[in-house]
Amino acid sequence: MCFPLSTDATALNSNFPGKLRFWIGDQRQTRIVRYAIGVTLSVAIAFGVDWPLAFLMPVLTAVVLAMPLPSPTLKSALKNMLQTLVGFSVGAIYTIFLLPYPLIYLPMLGLGLFHIYYLVNRGASFWLVLMLLLSVLILPMLGNTAEGLALELALGFIGSGWLTVGMIILAHTLVPDPPGGPGLPARPGFQRGYSAPAAHAALKSTIVVLPIASLFLILNMSGLILIMVFAAIFTLQPDLSKGRDAGMNSLISTLIGGFAAYVFYYIIVAVPEFHFLIALMLLTTLLFGRQAFSSSPTAKYAGSAFVALLVLFNGSLGDDASFTSNFIMRVVFISFAVLYVVSALRVIERYWPQKQAV
Repeated sequence: MCFPLSTDATALNSNFPGKLRFWIGDQRQTRIVRYAIGVTLSVAIAFGVDWPLAFLMPVLTAVVLAMPLPSPTLKSALKNMLQTLVGFSVGAIYTIFLLPYPLIYLPMLGLGLFHIYYLVNRGASFWLVLMLLLSVLILPMLGNTAEGLALELALGFIGSGWLTVGMIILAHTLVPDPPGGPGLPARPGFQRGYSAPAAHAALKSTIVVLPIASLFLILNMSGLILIMVFAAIFTLQPDLSKGRDAGMNSLISTLIGGFAAYVFYYIIVAVPEFHFLIALMLLTTLLFGRQAFSSSPTAKYAGSAFVALLVLFNGSLGDDASFTSNFIMRVVFISFAVLYVVSALRVIERYWPQKQAV
């Protein structure tokens, strides 16, 4: 399902004066407006209805709309919805059927992590890989505390993921791409058959993530679950420099987003009205979108920084929540994850068997 403009779009564009032409003629400005409208609408719905894990919808919407992607088709939308269901169904299976038997669960966790990383290194859908990775790490950790909590999280994540797909389609419908815009490079596609480089990379990632995941699960360290998740994401490509760069980018984005969230939070405290929240969110997303779709060297931080803003703001809305402690803990978690990933990859690179030159 694509949403192209009408054949008269070019003629209409020529009649618009001055800066009004960006709505149809400028792809960068179109993406900025689409990002702002899509994220603001998702925030309005999520905070207005407030179902379990509702904040995930604006977070996922912000992540997707920050990417220069074309309008989703009906096929791709249904595919993403199915991948969300599959991903968290796998996590539910691990939690319900394997978690009660630790001697079986831990080897199966290692096998599952290997296949997830093997998929991403062969060019599989990043959305599917992300859903699988989050589900097999987060759901068992929560299921170790309460099985009902893990299942509630799975259902909430699936529901928010499906609503995100609908919100992305709505955003592209309201703000379609202008005709004749630059196309995206074709994806290499999924590599079928056995791939030795992909297997080696997957094994390295599994060696890094499995010990920390097992340790946190055995000791029931659910409060530190973000360290495990960040470490797993930073090792999607088990290259020392890439893992370090991913971690540092995430840390810088969190610092930027944390400062913006601090300002955002205390403005809302001063004017605690829902309509003011939506108006402020629209202004904030326009500013972050303008930076994210710019050619500035700091553009790579903008999308993640806004996600950090959303997460920190949402985490500070509870009665006993503290914005400052949430921010400090998030920075500490990312720092620990970066330190662990860099140290583990350094050891692996040092002792990984290398082929002898002929």
